[in-house]
Amino acid sequence: MKESPFLRRAIKPQRPAKNPLGRDEIVRAALRIVKTEGIDGVSMRRIAAEFETGPSSLYAHVTSKDELLQLMFDEVCGMVEIPPLDPPRWKEQILEIARASHRILLDHYDLARAALAIVPTGPNALRASDAMIGMMLAGGVPAQHAAWAMDRIFLYVTADAYEMSIWRGTATEEEAFPAELERDLRAYFEQVPVDLYPNIRAHAQELVSGDAEARFEFGLALLVDGLGKYVTK
Repeated sequence: MKESPFLRRAIKPQRPAKNPLGRDEIVRAALRIVKTEGIDGVSMRRIAAEFETGPSSLYAHVTSKDELLQLMFDEVCGMVEIPPLDPPRWKEQILEIARASHRILLDHYDLARAALAIVPTGPNALRASDAMIGMMLAGGVPAQHAAWAMDRIFLYVTADAYEMSIWRGTATEEEAFPAELERDLRAYFEQVPVDLYPNIRAHAQELVSGDAEARFEFGLALLVDGLGKYVTK
């Protein structure tokens, strides 16, 4: 039967264009998720839902979750501002990089966990590592000690940030939990057998004192100030 010229086919509504999908977009989406849900909340299926597509679409850009976590960690490494080398301030500059790295990792929940079992080799991680080694060399630290110190400092920064994410994940009240933990630990230390642990019992208050930031700064100072004994010029 001949179609009437007065009949019109229904016009299908135009579907909105999907978000562009590429490696950078995938990494940024994953970082948005990790900031509120942590590493365990990041999955290919979860990220694919952000782009209204299936997980298989992601594998053309990222081969696995492990690779994605490495890309995410390198992305946050790129958020660390690297100051121009200033040899007279080499220790202060190392502290600046370490503090900035620590703050950024804390802002991304438990992403630090992704770096503890690997050697970060992404371009941004290498940039930060290279800058820190250069600062030590400029301060007169021998190359071998500079290389090891860089590794130890970033390990300390990463491990501390990860530990803080564990406490944050356990706490029900951000401010109340550390105070409650401090009280419980002090009470425990004060009742341990004095003949076995005399120093623990006598200095229970010192053992639990100080907030997370003060303890981090103390440990960081120990590492950086200790470099002074290796300076050769």
